[in-house]
Amino acid sequence: MRKSAQSVRVQRAAPLSPFLFVLFDTLFVLLVTPSILPLDITTALNQRINMKIGQPATAFTLHDTDKNEITLQQQAGKNVLLLFFPLAFTSVCTKELCSVRDNIATYKNATATVFGISVDSPQTLAKFREEQGLNFPLLSDFNKETSAAYGALYEQFAGWMKGVSKRAAFVVDKQGVIRYAEVLENPGELPNFTAINQILETLK
Repeated sequence: MRKSAQSVRVQRAAPLSPFLFVLFDTLFVLLVTPSILPLDITTALNQRINMKIGQPATAFTLHDTDKNEITLQQQAGKNVLLLFFPLAFTSVCTKELCSVRDNIATYKNATATVFGISVDSPQTLAKFREEQGLNFPLLSDFNKETSAAYGALYEQFAGWMKGVSKRAAFVVDKQGVIRYAEVLENPGELPNFTAINQILETLK
């Protein structure tokens, strides 16, 4: 029995790959901290508030890739572009966010702060942001509450996954009012960035 215990200790000491680290970290959140588990998807969808132009944007508190709390209230006095996307590392999401990365000067000139939001864990988003060299924050809506509140949450995605963010774009002005709202049912489509940039130009 003692030899068996020593063998187990040696296995635990073996280095973990980054992928396994992210996987185990996510499982730890799910199994050890049930108080922050996602809401039941049906309940979340029933509670959602579809954001419409002219309405105050729903407040949220999310975590960035460094696990810092980011709130909409902190952005008061700034124009904000919220980009919900389904999943990190997928082709269309990568194309969309890399396009924003390459045109970040456009948003800075419009005095707009950009946030990408998905239900991925902070660890997964950190890896995605690093690999793609994204120059704006990614926020984890791991509990799915913000996506649901903005009407940007799939009940089912790709036939079997539940509670994945829809691709969506919202412009929030300096007073916290929605000035642009677009929620796409087809995950293969991209937001209308021409229209988004036109709105931002009027909010300088």
